[in-house]
Amino acid sequence: MSRIFITGSTDGLGLATARTLLNEGHEVLLHARSKERAAVLDEIAPQAAGVVIGDLSSAAETRSVADQVNAHGRMDAVVHNAGVYLSSGRDTTPEGHSYTLAVNVLAPYILTALIDRPGRLVYVSSGMHHGAAGNLQDIDWTERRWSASTAYSESKLHVSALSASVARHWPAVLSNAVDPGWVPTKMGGSGAPDDLAEGHKTQAWLAVSNDPAALVSGSYWYHRRQRPPAPEVTDATFQDRLTDKLAELTGITLF
Repeated sequence: MSRIFITGSTDGLGLATARTLLNEGHEVLLHARSKERAAVLDEIAPQAAGVVIGDLSSAAETRSVADQVNAHGRMDAVVHNAGVYLSSGRDTTPEGHSYTLAVNVLAPYILTALIDRPGRLVYVSSGMHHGAAGNLQDIDWTERRWSASTAYSESKLHVSALSASVARHWPAVLSNAVDPGWVPTKMGGSGAPDDLAEGHKTQAWLAVSNDPAALVSGSYWYHRRQRPPAPEVTDATFQDRLTDKLAELTGITLF
């Protein structure tokens, strides 16, 4: 039995991953943005190790999430599933950051730094990261004209590179990024063409499986098959520039 923490586990892929792991007999710690959102977990909460509460758009609440997780003891795996997609403008967080950057990149970075180091880390990315440019000059969108799809694509490039950077710096940790496909969740929309069931199986497998194929690090996955990510993801120079920028934005040094 493994102990797994999953961010954004009140719906969509996060909830599906949690259900799968609970049904397999694992100990799963759930996460909800608010107490109100946690209410939707009432059906599975009795089976779970608990529910931590915190809005990942807030750096203070993200720190609190890390503290709550650590209070439950060391996890065997953490699945960084929470994410946001399109917004009509540059919505800002309490710290003044882009909401997309904060939830999709800064929160996984902060949690990676502050949660007691697990044996495995899984970061949910997107195939859209291939369309992002590797320019880190304005990742918080304070100078550019807002583009929701570009901001999302960039955030997934950044979290994929973060995953690969963790794999490079922490060789004892299995760190991987996963493209779940365009699946019919609240974020993906009802018309999304990919299979929702296939969309979460890779995350669950990487989090707990002792299959030799799953015991790898620094890879990018789609439906339990490794795929080549964008070149920046595996570029050590890009990774270091990115983590330096995230340290600057968060005040937390990861490596």
